[in-house]
Amino acid sequence: MLLRAAVEAVPAGSTIQIESIRDIPLYDGDVEAEQGIPQAVQHLKARIVAADGLLIVTPEYNNSMPGVLKNAIDWLSRPPADIPRVFRGRPVAIMGATPGQGGTLLSQAAWLPVVRTLGMRPWFEGRVNVSGAGKVFDADGRVADEATRDRVRTFVEGFAAFADSQRGR
Repeated sequence: MLLRAAVEAVPAGSTIQIESIRDIPLYDGDVEAEQGIPQAVQHLKARIVAADGLLIVTPEYNNSMPGVLKNAIDWLSRPPADIPRVFRGRPVAIMGATPGQGGTLLSQAAWLPVVRTLGMRPWFEGRVNVSGAGKVFDADGRVADEATRDRVRTFVEGFAAFADSQRGR
């Protein structure tokens, strides 16, 4: 729902293209060695390479990043020779929502070593960490709270400007 709110808040001249990680299998080095990189991973890599930036929208599970999302990043970093093409220097921003009280602060912080390891260029000028998500989104999955909607819009506008400023670097 937060990702959809970000899409609705994108400024003129920018777009957010939603991609799914549903078809990415559990990472297995033996599968990689025997069968290569799965088609779903290759597709997502191509989408990231074509993008000016990467927006990670994350929940928080057990005070950290969700394993399934980390698994997708692990696959995307294979083979290691692809890391510069897919990640190095790529602008990245992280936002999240959770039904709990922590607002995904721990999940967002857990992503920082991964972002650093892959050589991405993080944007730290804004923060969106939604607590009590069940009360923030209405029955249609839209942000019901105007202050949250404004925070999302400001965040997305700031990240879009950052990604645009980093193009060609």
